[in-house]
Amino acid sequence: MRVGLNLTLQYPPGEDPGRALDDHLRLVDAVRAAGWDSVFVAQHYLSEEMAHLQPLPLLGRLSAVAEGMRLGSGICLLALQHPVDAAEAYATADVLTGGRLVFGAGLGYRELEYDAFAVPKGGRLSRFTDNLDLVKRLWAGEAVDADLPWCRLDGARLSVLPVQRPGPPVWLAANGDKAVARAARIGDAWMINPHASMTTVERQLALFRTARAEAGLAPATDVPLMREVVCAPDRSTAAARARRHLAAKYAVYKDWGQDTVLPEGDRFDADLAELSRDRFAIGDPADCLRTLREWTRRTRTTELLLRVHWAGAPIQEALESVELLSTEVLPYL
Repeated sequence: MRVGLNLTLQYPPGEDPGRALDDHLRLVDAVRAAGWDSVFVAQHYLSEEMAHLQPLPLLGRLSAVAEGMRLGSGICLLALQHPVDAAEAYATADVLTGGRLVFGAGLGYRELEYDAFAVPKGGRLSRFTDNLDLVKRLWAGEAVDADLPWCRLDGARLSVLPVQRPGPPVWLAANGDKAVARAARIGDAWMINPHASMTTVERQLALFRTARAEAGLAPATDVPLMREVVCAPDRSTAAARARRHLAAKYAVYKDWGQDTVLPEGDRFDADLAELSRDRFAIGDPADCLRTLREWTRRTRTTELLLRVHWAGAPIQEALESVELLSTEVLPYL
């Protein structure tokens, strides 16, 4: 099993973005030195409550400092992109990383983002699937034709191809059951979100595996599991940090409507103690080891992607969490 850092690069509005970047690069340096395997960066637009650096420039920056590590988008909001631009840009990212890129993509859920790009509600899914098909065909070096409202191609070929052939692995984010089944059919893996309860995840993983088998596809070789982790020297410190920062993040997520795309009954309207149960790993190293061991066993995880920092939290707390995880938790998984 590989272990990666889910680096969201969110910071409070008004904070110096250069300082936020420097802090997060310290975090990447810490996990690289500790032997972690990967770093994934996320994407949002117009996130006023939590400012957000964009993933593609970050992947270029990380390719220079995360030597030997796998890098990925977690996720690219592909329906909001032009497929030629996405194919060219992420092919370039694969070159920059020496063929170590994972292309994580998803449909997204924020109305604000779709409105900003003038993507109508009724056409979002088809735009996402069409874009993904075009990106994969362009990466493969095909001469591609397309006649879509947002993209017209006549025998187009990429001039820069990704190092990985026929292209980087495609991990698709999904929340609802239909989206999970779709990810099974058109992706290489389901990028399991960090906010669903593990009971939901376990049920949906069975759905994912069944959908692949019914489509005549081999079982996915990658099972990436994203989780929120607050690891501190003692339980009370971990709980206090989670209340200050993790709870605040999920309050914003609730305002954004993120939990409305989860299956019925999986919502963010509980207090932190209730919300954390079967969802977050919060505690001392023994608590985190016990929780993560159980989750990876239940899911047969191949890549555990941990988020240890949230907007407004001191980076030193995240660095302490990484040290404890690296020395007292991960070696025993």
